[in-house]
Amino acid sequence: MSIAFLFPGQGSQQPNMLHTLPDHSAVMKTLHEASEVLNENILLWDTDRALKSTVAVQVALLTAGVAAARVLKAEGVKAHMAAGHSVGAFGAAVTANALDFRDAVALVKLRGELMEQAYPHGHGMGVVIGIQERKLLNIIESASKDGETMFIANKNSPDQMTIAGSIAGIKRILAITQKEGARKAELLNVSVPSHCALLQSVSSQLASALQKITFRTPEIPYAGNRTARALYDSEAIKEDLALSVSHPVRWHEATSLFYELGARLFIEMPPGHVLTDLAKNAFPAARAVSVSDSGIKTTCILANRVKSI
Repeated sequence: MSIAFLFPGQGSQQPNMLHTLPDHSAVMKTLHEASEVLNENILLWDTDRALKSTVAVQVALLTAGVAAARVLKAEGVKAHMAAGHSVGAFGAAVTANALDFRDAVALVKLRGELMEQAYPHGHGMGVVIGIQERKLLNIIESASKDGETMFIANKNSPDQMTIAGSIAGIKRILAITQKEGARKAELLNVSVPSHCALLQSVSSQLASALQKITFRTPEIPYAGNRTARALYDSEAIKEDLALSVSHPVRWHEATSLFYELGARLFIEMPPGHVLTDLAKNAFPAARAVSVSDSGIKTTCILANRVKSI
C-alpha cells in the first residue's frame, strides 16, 4: 500500500506556523535555506501582521510543508506520490525531487508578488459546501453583473468548491447559496482571485521564470492541479505550476487518481487539516492524518503500519 504526501494551499496559513514545527535538524536546515534565499529570517514571515501579505503566506506555507516532509523522510517515512493544493504544488514538486527547495522559494516569492500586484485589493475567494457544481455555476451566472466575471476556482469535492472574483460578487453568490441550502458559504482568508482567468498574465510571467529553472524527472508521481493527472515529466510539471494559477484546481480528481494508484495513507503537511478532512470524506477505506494535529511520532507509527500491510 502506498503513502501520499499532501501539501496545503493558501487559506490554511496560521500565525506562528513555522515556530511550531518539530524541533528537528531537518526543520532547521529548511528554515536556514529559506532565509538564505530571502536574505531575511523566514521566522519573521509567519506573524499575524506578515501573513496579511500573499507573498509571506505562500512562502511560509511552502517552507512549513517541505520542512515537515523532510522530517518524515529522515524518520523513515517515504512518500510514494505527492500532491499539493495550489501553492502546495511547489512543495509536492520538491518532495518528488523535481525541483530544488531553494529554487522553489524564489519561484513562490515571485508567484506571490505577481498575484499581489495583479489584484492588490478588492478581490478574493469564498468557499461553498453543500451545492453541486452545475447548480453553483447557475448561481454564479445569475449573480454576476455586467463587466464582472466570477469563477469556480477549486473543485475540492463534488459538493465543496471555491469561487474567485471581486469581493462584492463573492458576497452576493455566498448569500444566494446560503438561501439555496449550502451547509457553509463564507469568504476565505485569501486576498487574490486565484485559479481563474483573471490571473492569465501571472501564468505567463511565471511560465517565463520557470523556464530559467532546472527541473528533474520526478522520482515519484506528482499530481497536476490543472490536469488531475499523474505527471512524470519535468516539463509537464513546469507547465502545471505555471498554468494552475489561472485554471481551477481539480483536487478531488487528483487525489482520486492517487487512491486508484494505491494510496491508502494520505499525510497532510502543516499547517492545518483541510486536506485530511477532504481525504477522509472521499476515501473511507483509506487513512488520512494531519501532521499538525497528530504530530510526527503518531504519523510515523501510522506510516509504518501501512508499510507492513
